[in-house]
Amino acid sequence: MNQVILAAKVRNNAGKSVARKLRKEGMLPGVLYGPKTKSIPLAITAHEFKKIITKIPRQQVLFTLELKDEGDDLVAKRTALVKDLQLHPVSDEIRHVDFYEVFMDEEVETEVPVQVIGTPKGVESGKGMLEVLRRSLTVLCLPLSIPKEIPIDVTDLDLGDALHVADLKAEEGISFIDDPETTIVTVIGTDTSKEEEGEEEAEEEEEATSEESAE
Repeated sequence: MNQVILAAKVRNNAGKSVARKLRKEGMLPGVLYGPKTKSIPLAITAHEFKKIITKIPRQQVLFTLELKDEGDDLVAKRTALVKDLQLHPVSDEIRHVDFYEVFMDEEVETEVPVQVIGTPKGVESGKGMLEVLRRSLTVLCLPLSIPKEIPIDVTDLDLGDALHVADLKAEEGISFIDDPETTIVTVIGTDTSKEEEGEEEAEEEEEATSEESAE
């Protein structure tokens, strides 16, 4: 987990016009909230924030927000994760940031990306293809224990096999929140393998018909 300090100005005003004005000034509107935190409207430097999450996946950044008032005086420090980013529907530019306050001694739920490792036996045989159904999983752990990714070894998977949340072994101090029966990856038949199966079935039917006729 990467810890980064980020200055954030507490906003007294909210609304679309205020948000537009902030963006023109090179700032990003945002909000800090949490189970013990009343929502606090913020403004952060857009360039600085984008530089951070370009280098490090946002799920891997634990921000220390230095909250400053209108006079640029430090009023508080809060630890937070990025909960959500609102993007422009066309340009994908960041429009708004939601920060979720966390406490170092309290567990937090967060999404962690899945990393697929290896090539399944069913794929190497040429009869199957790997289908990834979940790109991330929800974990519960202390903020500094949030893993960078969850490795999923698919090497032993054959055609028709699947891995579920229940099949994973969590590291010490980390729990999986998703339903244990949730399928993460599976090896499905390719169109070619389905065609071959169809041809085999057709051949078996022809043989059976021929035998009946002979009788």
